[in-house]
Amino acid sequence: MNQVKQSDWVARSLQSVWHPCTQMQHHESVPLIPVSHGKGVWLYDADGKRYLDAISSWWVNLFGHANPRINAALKDQLDKLEHAMLAGFTHEPVIALSEALAKKTDQVLGHCFYASDGASAVEIALKMSAHYWRNAGHADKCEFVCLKNSYHGETLGALAVTDVPLFRTAYGSLLQSVHVVMSPDDRAAQEGETGLDVARRAAHELETLLQQRANHIAAVILESLVQCATGMAMHEPLYLELVRALCDKYDVHLIADEIAVGCGRSGTFFACEQANIWPDFLCLSKGISGGYLPLSLVMTHDAIYQAFYHRDLGRGFLHSHSYTGNPLACRAALATLAIFEEDDVLHRNRQRAARLTAALTPLAMHEKVRHFRQRGMIWAFDAVLDAEKAVTFSRRFFSTALEQELLLRPIGNTVYLMPPYILDDAQIDWLAERVRTVFEHVIGQMPTQ
Repeated sequence: MNQVKQSDWVARSLQSVWHPCTQMQHHESVPLIPVSHGKGVWLYDADGKRYLDAISSWWVNLFGHANPRINAALKDQLDKLEHAMLAGFTHEPVIALSEALAKKTDQVLGHCFYASDGASAVEIALKMSAHYWRNAGHADKCEFVCLKNSYHGETLGALAVTDVPLFRTAYGSLLQSVHVVMSPDDRAAQEGETGLDVARRAAHELETLLQQRANHIAAVILESLVQCATGMAMHEPLYLELVRALCDKYDVHLIADEIAVGCGRSGTFFACEQANIWPDFLCLSKGISGGYLPLSLVMTHDAIYQAFYHRDLGRGFLHSHSYTGNPLACRAALATLAIFEEDDVLHRNRQRAARLTAALTPLAMHEKVRHFRQRGMIWAFDAVLDAEKAVTFSRRFFSTALEQELLLRPIGNTVYLMPPYILDDAQIDWLAERVRTVFEHVIGQMPTQ
């Protein structure tokens, strides 16, 4: 596509497409990138310029664009069944996917309820928890607890347990009131403290609340190990262990939002495995379909399921989505799980993570970098900036990265990497060097007071 057509494509998009998580006016100065195609770790624009997709296209694309094995699975499924309603019907892909995921939990979480996006999965978990308590004769247990700086989605239920003013402010009057407790963010460590100490302090604050309100609280919801959307805040597995124990002690559900950190992103397939615990509800989306098709699900255990199993229709969980358990999306997910097994992905990711961490060491030591951190296939660091410059930094970094053939989208002053699980050694070294180049350039160009 030539330059004239590329410009026309951008202009048409700006006239007709309302883009997500975007102040559209900003595109007057930061142009859209018209993506033509993708291959492996690379995205290509309409002029053929490439960009290494270092954030996996919003954390979903685990095994690269146009992956041959996922492509083949989808082509095969297209000739069999594209969609059928899951109310009153079933099909092999959704059964096989549910069985495969349950097996990964040693059958502890043996029931899967499907939707299409992460926020919907959170809505399902919240509703299912409150409805469980209602069915169990405890209708007063309808309150929820979330962590400070948590993000769980932007539908109304999910937004209620999201502690991000930028997203909440406009809709505050529509949202349920929730309890917000201390985040176990390692960066909150005081002098002489470790991340383990922070985890214990945060758990103590949660217990104080549960002592007062447990008879009214349905569930605690948290992002396992990494609070992603508010700056990649990482915490110790101990916190999950402590919260699980508190939920058991005070008879409250635990909802683990693993939409971003599940599917191997944290280093284990499920992040909560690192704490040797299972939640009552586990939410998955994003990477579960390899970045191909919208798919989300909530896994839960048999005690929850049995509370809804009754002759009374009103006791059933009547939540529904037209595309629940879509066969194409489930086949993409099954192909994704197959790649995990066939390529020993978790083991290979540990090798990739070690190499990229080492390659990023010079950047981690930069005088303008604080809190360099890594968990599995997630890296993040904070740029030392005046608070009012954070937005400018983010935009400048994004634009400069594009010039260097990188797709990176900082969150405020936090730069993070969540690349696909297929980087080879040369790409790892190239990525680390380009990130350092971009950072040093942007920091050098930032206006000073």
